[in-house]
Amino acid sequence: MEKIHEECGVFGIRQKEKTSIAHSVCIGLTALQHRGQEAAGIAVNEDRVIRYHKGLGLVHEVFDESSLSELGCGNIAVGHVRYSTSGSNSVINAQPMVVRHVKGQLALCHNGNLTNSYELRRRLELSGCIFQSSSDTEVISYLITRNRLQTPSIEAAVEKTMTELQGAYSLVMMSPAKLLAVRDPLGLRPLCYGKTEDGSCVFASESCALDAVGARHIRELEPGEIMIADEDGIRSILTCSGKKERRICVFEYIYFARPDSVIEDVSVHSARKRAGTFLAQEHPVDADVVIGVPDSGIDAALGYAEESGIPYGVGLVKNKYIGRTFIAPDQSLRKDLVRQKLNTIASALRGKRIVLIDDSIVRGTTSAYIVKLIRAAGAKEVHMRISAPPFLYPCYYGTDIDSKNSLIANGHSVEEIAEMIDVDSLGFLSVKNVMRLAGDEGKVCAACFNGDYPTYVSEHSEKERFETV
Repeated sequence: MEKIHEECGVFGIRQKEKTSIAHSVCIGLTALQHRGQEAAGIAVNEDRVIRYHKGLGLVHEVFDESSLSELGCGNIAVGHVRYSTSGSNSVINAQPMVVRHVKGQLALCHNGNLTNSYELRRRLELSGCIFQSSSDTEVISYLITRNRLQTPSIEAAVEKTMTELQGAYSLVMMSPAKLLAVRDPLGLRPLCYGKTEDGSCVFASESCALDAVGARHIRELEPGEIMIADEDGIRSILTCSGKKERRICVFEYIYFARPDSVIEDVSVHSARKRAGTFLAQEHPVDADVVIGVPDSGIDAALGYAEESGIPYGVGLVKNKYIGRTFIAPDQSLRKDLVRQKLNTIASALRGKRIVLIDDSIVRGTTSAYIVKLIRAAGAKEVHMRISAPPFLYPCYYGTDIDSKNSLIANGHSVEEIAEMIDVDSLGFLSVKNVMRLAGDEGKVCAACFNGDYPTYVSEHSEKERFETV
């Protein structure tokens, strides 16, 4: 693992008229591609019949004009891009997860990770349920369909299911007649709502996907909120809201989200610049130029340069056509892909004292290689600054850090890490200031930095926990 990776992005739309709606979902998913690059899927509701197509790969690899056309015309559709944090990367774990039950069909898309999925699945299996996938999303679908038999509506079934779930979940789902969006009571993962000029209702993980389909960003769903879009319009259920203090994942601002997105009324670009400002205040250094590691280090580098007065420069160029280095099968191939993905501008680095800004250090392998590139280009000094605190604890809410074993900061001091990656100095953003990136201090989850988990965490929380069950 060279970088932290987030589980997925979700998208849903309800229109007044039937159209080839899958094309709109495909556009929305492409805008969310950065959130998941392992698999993609779309489900379309045409006259209460749900058709779906999903597969491994990027959106443009899974869908072409033929596969989109085969999904038919409808007025409700949902879509998903996936990076696995629960269950392996296989087609059976790709979403939307579509189930058929006595009350009809359900197509479910999930961003996040349940912390009590092991216990829930074990209970369901002991009662006779048979699972096909190794994803915690199937646990959610089982609970909803079971509760649907005992409740008057799909939204009532979802409301009852929420009382059983622990952890992070932003859901977009489709029944034969309704589009629903659901956010967990802590709001750990983002989920926003927008409308197009023709009155279509759109839900998405990030506002950049709303922009992509021409929808106006109205607001973020409240933590614990259920929103329903049907033939009667839009309404909300708030019985699970306001019972816990919100805890949006701070890494949405540091790395996961696109810089042009707005989350919880905070510009991601501005939050990253603010991280750079804090870094310059906490870890000043005499240098000639500030450069950012593309892409997520660039905004923090701009903030560092503005606060420090050191000029900002472009010293690294990213080849955007080389992707998914984190799923290369072995370490040597990952290094080859990193070499293809990043290159230096030697004229901007030669003889200079460099401040190098990146968003995180996980194992340190990639950081060491980037520093090696910069030194080979003739840099006189390299001072690395990280726009996040050291990763000390696993994350159980939708990223792929499920163990301390892969964290370089667990067992090594800052000075030791600096020596290991061959930099002249190293500085991390403080936990105090990372809590201020989204505005009000204390409104974010920073458990991977401070160990303060806001929910129950099972002892069975490893990514592959269902692979051998």
